[in-house]
Amino acid sequence: MVQIVDGRPSWDEYFMQMAQLTAQRSTCLRRKVGAVIVKDKHIIATGYNGAPRGLKHCVELGGCLREKLKIPSGQRHELCRALHAEQNAIIQAATLGQSIEDGTIYITHQPCAICAKMIINAGLKRIVVKEGYPDDLSVEILDEAGLKIVMLDK
Repeated sequence: MVQIVDGRPSWDEYFMQMAQLTAQRSTCLRRKVGAVIVKDKHIIATGYNGAPRGLKHCVELGGCLREKLKIPSGQRHELCRALHAEQNAIIQAATLGQSIEDGTIYITHQPCAICAKMIINAGLKRIVVKEGYPDDLSVEILDEAGLKIVMLDK
């Protein structure tokens, strides 16, 4: 349920809506994911999943390799052409010279184990997601690091 304060969405809902908007730029054919990194209620960086800068998107190459190989969601990320939304947001912040340590990342979907490790090393302290993702190792790694995933109600 959306928490409305004085007729306005909560900060978590507000920034999640920004992540959902960012996801609309995704070029992934399987799942559109958006991420927004926030520090002190200011947006530091955004990211969506898609091919690296200047490279062709899967649709331009005739489809998703992982789909063609029938690889289940959450497995064999190394065969994916795209960077994940979290990765792109962290890279954007680094490119801009913005510290994200102690910040919050809002992601439309739970991070995979690779992104979880990047989130930990980037020093982010809070993770807010809208939907789950089939990667138990991610949850285990984040739990060990003392990071809990906050799931917003749909």
